[in-house]
Amino acid sequence: MSKFWSTTLAGAVGGLIVFGAINLMEKPQVQVNTQPASAPVKQVNYSYGGAPVPFDFTKAADRAMPAVVHIKAIESRQNAIQRQRQTNPFRFFFGDDFITDDMARPRSGTGSGVIYTADGYILTNNHVVEFADEFDITLHDNREFKARLVGADPSTDMAVLKIDANNLPAIELGNSDDVRVGEWALAVGNPFDLTSTVTAGIISAKSRDINIIRKGAPIESFIQTDAAVNPGNSGGALVDVNGRLIGINSAIATPTGVFAGYSFAIPVNLAKRIADDLVKYGKFKRAYLGVDIATMDSNLANELNIPYSQGVWVKELDPTGSAAQAGIQINDVITKINGKNVTTGPELREMIGRSKVGESVSLTLVRNGKEKDIAVKLKTRGDE
Repeated sequence: MSKFWSTTLAGAVGGLIVFGAINLMEKPQVQVNTQPASAPVKQVNYSYGGAPVPFDFTKAADRAMPAVVHIKAIESRQNAIQRQRQTNPFRFFFGDDFITDDMARPRSGTGSGVIYTADGYILTNNHVVEFADEFDITLHDNREFKARLVGADPSTDMAVLKIDANNLPAIELGNSDDVRVGEWALAVGNPFDLTSTVTAGIISAKSRDINIIRKGAPIESFIQTDAAVNPGNSGGALVDVNGRLIGINSAIATPTGVFAGYSFAIPVNLAKRIADDLVKYGKFKRAYLGVDIATMDSNLANELNIPYSQGVWVKELDPTGSAAQAGIQINDVITKINGKNVTTGPELREMIGRSKVGESVSLTLVRNGKEKDIAVKLKTRGDE
């Protein structure tokens, strides 16, 4: 028995010795934080000039929406009957009675407008109103008025309506010359009869000529934006981030008839010039330079064998026009108007269109490689 306990005790002591040796050989575990310490973050504020980029457009929308109206343009039944009779292809054979009054269908359409003055003058597009002789206006606050056409100019797609009201929320005008590519812009109007709709985008180009106006001698120098514009937006407002008017929405580039990426607005500086004439005279008294022009490029310069200058090439002259009588010559390259650079045909047409009849403008041009300034007194077409 004593032998058993002796053996057991010896085994226990041996086990303790081995366990202690193992513990002595093990290295202690150290917790290492491999995550680097947080570095201080430096806040950098960049200044982009002008208005800061907003987080939202609520202030601009609040300022612009009350000044944008809904327009319903209607052709009266009497005018519809007259139009049907005039366009009746069988009139020569069967007379006016071939089309009965019941067969005449008056046309109608909707669009947008912008309150220009507090006493009721409203800017819109010519194509919104050109077929109609009755106009119903609905304001942002749902008040309704009858309007009359003050004047329209098909060559610029501008028109002015008038309602009998006072103390209206006229829109604040911006300066389209100061608009820069990349700036935010909002389109405000009534697409698809959805009243008071606001969309946002950026100014993607300026002085665009898209050859959409086919009447008269068109002035196309559109502000291009990617703010969504659809049928019904025509005549509505394009505004900056402060809610100031910078253009009148007029057209879209689309293969489908609805918005497909780009829309076009008449610059407010041109729209104002036309509107003021329409209000005062009932028509646009347009200055006539009397030149056939093309935007200059290196290929054209090589073809003409003239030194290249960025500007507008004078291709032909009307001998009775303002330019010819001031001494402008064929193959001159116009580079500036009143000291402001002119690089494209649309820019030149817009700046002349904004000038008044009787004013003198200074044209800087390059002739035979030399720069010179010529004063041109502007007149209307057909003036003596």
